[in-house]
Amino acid sequence: MSIFGSMKTAVSGMNAQANRLSTVSDNIANVNTTGYKAVSTSFSSLVLPSSGGNYNSGGVQTSVRQAVSDQGDISYTTSTTDLAISGDGFFIVQGPDGTPVLTRAGDFTKDDEGNLVNAAGFQLMGYSYDSGSPAVVVNGFDGLVPVNVSQDGLTAIASTSGVFKGNLDSNAKIPVAPATLPSANLATTTTDTKKVSMVAYDRLGNKVMYDFYFTKQSVATAPPPAPPATAATWEVAMYRNANAATGGTTSFPYTAGGAVGTGSLTFDANGKMTSSGAVTINDGVTGQSIAMDFSGLTQLGADFSGTGTPNGQAATPVKDVTIDGDGIVYAKYEDGSTKPLYRIPLANVASPDKLTLMSGNVYSANGQSGVTVTGFPQTNGLGTIKSGALEGSNVDLAGELTEMIEAQRSYTANSKVFQTGSDIMDVLVNLKR
Repeated sequence: MSIFGSMKTAVSGMNAQANRLSTVSDNIANVNTTGYKAVSTSFSSLVLPSSGGNYNSGGVQTSVRQAVSDQGDISYTTSTTDLAISGDGFFIVQGPDGTPVLTRAGDFTKDDEGNLVNAAGFQLMGYSYDSGSPAVVVNGFDGLVPVNVSQDGLTAIASTSGVFKGNLDSNAKIPVAPATLPSANLATTTTDTKKVSMVAYDRLGNKVMYDFYFTKQSVATAPPPAPPATAATWEVAMYRNANAATGGTTSFPYTAGGAVGTGSLTFDANGKMTSSGAVTINDGVTGQSIAMDFSGLTQLGADFSGTGTPNGQAATPVKDVTIDGDGIVYAKYEDGSTKPLYRIPLANVASPDKLTLMSGNVYSANGQSGVTVTGFPQTNGLGTIKSGALEGSNVDLAGELTEMIEAQRSYTANSKVFQTGSDIMDVLVNLKR
């Protein structure tokens, strides 16, 4: 056995315990870091070949293990932009260099430009709704943009479509003279014509009211011995409310060009619509077209009823921003309406514990972790986003303090081995005296 060998073995033991103490100190320092994942030191022996009666002491080497896949405790906060992931997945963020990386640290706040930035300065990335409902890019980060929740200014959205649902009374009468149909825009209409109004929005966010008139035109009757059928055709005529006549007992005749849209709605003997129900409003004043969908109407033996729900939005300021479990970022306006702005995706890898840890509590994929796969929350095994919550570190402080004591004891023991070897060397040197 070599005395120098035993001293070198003791040195490797002291280095191993120093590495262990380093991971313990990192964990204790980050015990309150949002989304921090504990690291630990694992040991493996180094064996040197021995021959005859001589034993060559080897040593020990260390490697660092990460507990990235272990969930931290979730605590709730008062900020809606604080985000936590319950389950698998990582937020996609980017640093000043524009490189996308992964993190579990969801302590996001608005910067001076309205972008959501966490405590380490990384911007949250998401897909924008500017071009409609976004689709995820499963094998990359293309299409992601910084999530901006700036609440400055007003927002107005012109109406481009609308849905009208309800019931047309099957017992309504047919006008004797076609000239009395609302589409004729005369001073008189049949008493069985039903009227309802709907508010839409122009390009500047101004409210525009439209009057809808529904009038039965014809009825198809089945020949005997079948019972009389109630299949019918209805006319729908639409006008700008602002063009209605004033001072009389009726809104007719409307001025400025008459009807802005007319169409026919047909129903079968069961009261179900057989036509497409698509009728377009062409408003020459606002210069916009609104595609109305009347397919939700029925013709049954009940009183007339109807409700319209157009898209678009008045010129109102943003009051708040909310984020749901699917990762959709909504702007909540002062009038109570909401609009989706972004959708936040999550990313994951096959082996999260093998990710490369970087400064700022972020991770990057490598050959051992596997490739990054992106998806929306609650799909393909990904977790749920919780707004107004933060994931704490998964460090067990009591366990770390125990590790610290063990590392100290082991380091001291290895130093005693080194000291003993040094004493033996002194004895050998003094033999010559």
